Amino acid sequence: MDPIWWTEEFSVGVAEMDRQHKKLIAMINRLIHEPEATTHSETVSELLSGMINYAREHFRDEEALMAEYGYPFKDRQAEQHSAFIQKTVDFCSAVEMGVDIVPLVMAEYLKDWFIHHILGQDMKYKPFFLDRGVK
Repeated sequence: MDPIWWTEEFSVGVAEMDRQHKKLIAMINRLIHEPEATTHSETVSELLSGMINYAREHFRDEEALMAEYGYPFKDRQAEQHSAFIQKTVDFCSAVEMGVDIVPLVMAEYLKDWFIHHILGQDMKYKPFFLDRGVK
């Protein structure tokens, strides 16, 4: 599977959100680059735990920005963020219980969700924040 390459197509126009998105991409790419790792490996467990923690931080920051400026679709974003966290927690729990999930399946989910969420949902807030001078 090809990694996610950052391009300006992913830029939401808010520097801090772009920086955080780049970090999430790096975490996903780390899993993509380790396709031979089993779900019993320390790398996969650490990656999922780190991703959960960082995604929570990112989503909290993003939702706080939306609340501050009155973004009308904040609740929809929060629902999608919660679903992502839950799915990632489920992967992490399965790994901890010894369920053998192919890391590639996890990487595909994370990659697809991330790309579709940024290009589908986050891009909707780009003009909203640009109109308000948020950079």
